[in-house]
Amino acid sequence: MSEKQNVLVIIGPTGVGKTSLSLDAAERYNGEIISGDSMQIYRGMDIGTAKIRKEEMRGIPHHLIDIRDPDESFSAADFKELARGAVEDIASRGKLPIIAGGTGLYIQSLLYDYSFSEQPSDPEYRQELEKAAEEKGAEYVHGLLQAADPESAERIHPNNERRVIRALEIYRSSGKTMTEQLAAQKREEHFQSAIIGLTMDRETLYYRINRRVEAMMEQGLEEEVSRLYGSGLRNTQSVQAIGYKELYEFLEGRVSLDEACENLKQNSRRYAKRQLTWFRNKMDVQWFDLTPPADYEKKLDEIFTYIAGKLHL
Repeated sequence: MSEKQNVLVIIGPTGVGKTSLSLDAAERYNGEIISGDSMQIYRGMDIGTAKIRKEEMRGIPHHLIDIRDPDESFSAADFKELARGAVEDIASRGKLPIIAGGTGLYIQSLLYDYSFSEQPSDPEYRQELEKAAEEKGAEYVHGLLQAADPESAERIHPNNERRVIRALEIYRSSGKTMTEQLAAQKREEHFQSAIIGLTMDRETLYYRINRRVEAMMEQGLEEEVSRLYGSGLRNTQSVQAIGYKELYEFLEGRVSLDEACENLKQNSRRYAKRQLTWFRNKMDVQWFDLTPPADYEKKLDEIFTYIAGKLHL
C-alpha cells in the first residue's frame, strides 16, 4: 500500500486567525494554501467573505479562490474533486498542501472516504416531487426535506432542486436520511492529516467578529452587495451567504442599514458557534487556544511541534 499524502488542515470559527496561521505554516513548511471556505470560491464577493488580498499572501500561492461566478452553484462534492486535484498538484511540486477554512462539510468530504451503497431510485416519487417543485416552488420541496432531514436541508440550497429531490428520494426508499447514513459509515482517512483547530474564549471571539463586521462596512461591503443586487442576482446560493443576505434585506427595504449590520453580527456569531460544534463532533482535531494575552509566537512553536510530529516533517 502506498504512503498517504501529508496534508495540513487549519480550521476554526470565523475571525479566530486561520489566515495568519496558514501563512506562517506555509512559510515554515514550504506549503501552498487551499481555501476551505464555501464562499471564497465566488468572484466579486471579496469583502463579505473576508477573502485574502493579493498583497497579504506573502507570495504564497492560494487555490480555490475566485473559481466560480456568483450565479453558479457549488457543492461539497465539487469541492472534494477540485481540492483533491489541488492537493495532488501541490504535492507533485514537493510542497505541503495546507487547507484553511471554516466550512466543515467541505473539509470533511476532502479528508475522508465514505462508501455508500447505491440507494434504489423511485422514479414515481421523483416525478411527484418535480411536479410539486414546478407547481408550488423550490422552497416547498426544500421544506419537505427540512422536516425529514434538517441537517441535509441546511447544507443543500433550496435552488439545488436535483440534490433536494435526491435526498428525499433516498429517505423514501431506504427509511434513513442522508445524515443518518453518513453517520453510520466507517470513516477512512484519505490523507495523512494534521488537523489544527483554533479557538478562543467566546467573549473575545464575539468581540472580534463584531469588529470584523464593522471593518467590512468601512471597507465597502454595502457597495459590494449593491453591485451584486444591481446586476439582478437573486435567490442564488452565493447571496444566501452571511454578509450578503442581511444587506439584501436592507436593499429590498425590509430593514434599516443599522438593523442589517446588527443582523450580520448576530448571524456571524451564531455561525461561529455552529462551526465549533461541527468541528468538535465530527473531526479529530488538536485544539489550540489563542485567547489573548496568549503569546502567539509561543503558541506557534507548540503548533509547529505538533505538526512536525504528526506529519513526520
